[in-house]
Amino acid sequence: MTRHKHAAILGRARRGARGFTLLEMIVATLIMAIAVVGLLGAISGAARNASRVRDYDRIVQLARLRMNDLLLDPAIMAVGSLSGRFNPAAAGGLEAGWQAQAATFETPPNPGPNMAALERIVLQVWWMSGEQRRTFTMEAFRERILGPGDAAPGAPR
Repeated sequence: MTRHKHAAILGRARRGARGFTLLEMIVATLIMAIAVVGLLGAISGAARNASRVRDYDRIVQLARLRMNDLLLDPAIMAVGSLSGRFNPAAAGGLEAGWQAQAATFETPPNPGPNMAALERIVLQVWWMSGEQRRTFTMEAFRERILGPGDAAPGAPR
């Protein structure tokens, strides 16, 4: 094979074996950029939701603990209303607090001392999520033994 024919064959081979053009590379890069931006947006949204759920779960656990304390504390009925703040370390750095109210829910038909009555405790918990104040309410019931002053006429039944 002569040198001239060999060069002609190589020239045809180079023309047939195409690479990517600059335009194709720009289009491919643009498509990848759009996909990456979409994924980053989804990931940041998922991270915000996970943070919100984590804060809510932590506050719910603190509220359950507070409600258990209130159910065991007979002094809340004497006061009628209590409030306080949660320790920021226990609340994951959140500013959070609570307010509880107790009231007689149901008494026997003819209430008298040493009779059992049903008491309702309502616990409202709040916390700050950014600039927004969020709240939720829990309620529970407990039995209470009526004292001499609890059996007054017109007591709720």
